[in-house]
Amino acid sequence: MKISCQEGLIPGETFAEKVRNLEKYGFDGVELNGGHLNSAEGFAERKAVLRDSVVKASSICGGCPAELVHADRSRRQACADALKRHLDYAAELGAVGPITVPIFNGNERVPDLSPWRTRAEIEKELLIAMLETLAPHAEQVGAAILLEPLNRYEANVLPQQKHGADIVRHLNSKGVRLMSDTFHMHIEEPNSANTLREVADCIGHVHLADNTRKEPGSGDIDFKAIMTALKEIGFGGYMAFECGLSGRADEVLPRSVAMLREAIG
Repeated sequence: MKISCQEGLIPGETFAEKVRNLEKYGFDGVELNGGHLNSAEGFAERKAVLRDSVVKASSICGGCPAELVHADRSRRQACADALKRHLDYAAELGAVGPITVPIFNGNERVPDLSPWRTRAEIEKELLIAMLETLAPHAEQVGAAILLEPLNRYEANVLPQQKHGADIVRHLNSKGVRLMSDTFHMHIEEPNSANTLREVADCIGHVHLADNTRKEPGSGDIDFKAIMTALKEIGFGGYMAFECGLSGRADEVLPRSVAMLREAIG
C-alpha cells in the first residue's frame, strides 16, 4: 500500500517545493488538483516535476463538475466531457484516475416519477448509463473513473460502499472502480473494516481522514483495523489524505504517516 496526499495540504510556493516536502514527510504519491491540470502550464509543470521524483501521481480530485446525474442533459454531458479529459490526464501522468461523485445534495436533481420510478431508481439507472458511455474511453487510455460514495449529508445518491460496489460490478469494467473514504464510511458503515472486505473486488483508491475530518490519528477511527483489512484483501494501491489538518503541516503530516506505517506493519 502506498500513501499519498492532496497537493493543497502540502506547504510550498511551487509544486516542485510541495513534492520535495512530500518526499521529506514520507509520502509515496500526490493526489493532484484537477483544476491545475486544466491549464497547459499547470499540467506541464506537474508532469515535469513528477518525472524526476520518487513521488508519483496517485489520482486526480476536483476541477471537474460532479453532475453525472444532473437533471439538465447539457450539464451531464459537460461533466462526462470533463471526465474524459481527466482520464487522459491521469493516463499521461500515471495516475489511477479522476475521482467523481454522481451529484452533490443541493444541486438540481431528477424528479421523483413514482410509481414508475423513484428518484433514487432513476439516478442509479442514469448513473449506470452515463458510466457506460465513459468506461470504453477509460479502458482505452488505461485509467479509471473512481466512483466515490459520500455520506447522506453531502450526496445521498450513493451513501454506502455497497451502493457504489453494485454499480462497479454491474459495469464489469476496469475503467470504473470504487473509491473508499474512511471519513464517509465512519458515518455510513456499521463496521468500516468489514465493509472493505465485502467490496474488496471493487476498490481502486482510498481516501484517508479521521472522524474529525482531519488527518488520520486526530480522532477515533481505528486505522489499525482499516490497514489490516486492506492488507488482507491484497490492496496495493494508493491511500490519499483528503482532510483538514489539526496543526502545522510539517508537524502533523509526518506524524500521521508514521502512525499509518506502523498500522500497516
